[in-house]
Amino acid sequence: MLARVSRRARVERRTGETSVRVELDLDGTGRRDVRTPIGFLTHMLEQLARHALFDLTVQAEGDVHVDGHHTTEDVGLLVGTAVARALGDRAGIRRFGHAIIPMDDALATCAIDLSGRPHLVWRVPVPGTRLGGFDTELAEVFFDAFARGAQCNVHCHLHCGHVAHHVVEVCFKALARALRSAVERDERAPDVPSTKGTLDA
Repeated sequence: MLARVSRRARVERRTGETSVRVELDLDGTGRRDVRTPIGFLTHMLEQLARHALFDLTVQAEGDVHVDGHHTTEDVGLLVGTAVARALGDRAGIRRFGHAIIPMDDALATCAIDLSGRPHLVWRVPVPGTRLGGFDTELAEVFFDAFARGAQCNVHCHLHCGHVAHHVVEVCFKALARALRSAVERDERAPDVPSTKGTLDA
């Protein structure tokens, strides 16, 4: 039987470009309090929390008068870092997760390995260039930063979709459901899920 240790984390980052604070509970119910200066990014983080069933607080400020890149990247990095810290040594988790999610015209697959090795494969041609104040290329920036922060391998593939909002949102929902599976406790395997005995590299 796995011990029910707390899987929570709080991380902060302040630079000349951004100020970001993230609080995360992997064993939450999907509660979220997300405030960023980019409305669409806020919406995506709310989707992530709801569908991963993480309790998530994000407070972010950034130099969006320049553009949204720094803020999006640092938020992705901090959310990923919070996941990594909440997991600790990663013992007793399923490690792998995947999801195939539809949203109207869009269909995407996301697969994740909480391997300790950051890598992103992004096969998502997003139509258009902007969603409100969010440049669509920043979706990949977020996923890459998340993979680096969480020290995980993420593959995201778009199978179809022509509405930019749906394309990006379905990727966030697929990431959420893949994460929900990967961080789940595995009662049959209480040790670190690796023949190396570690998931730190």
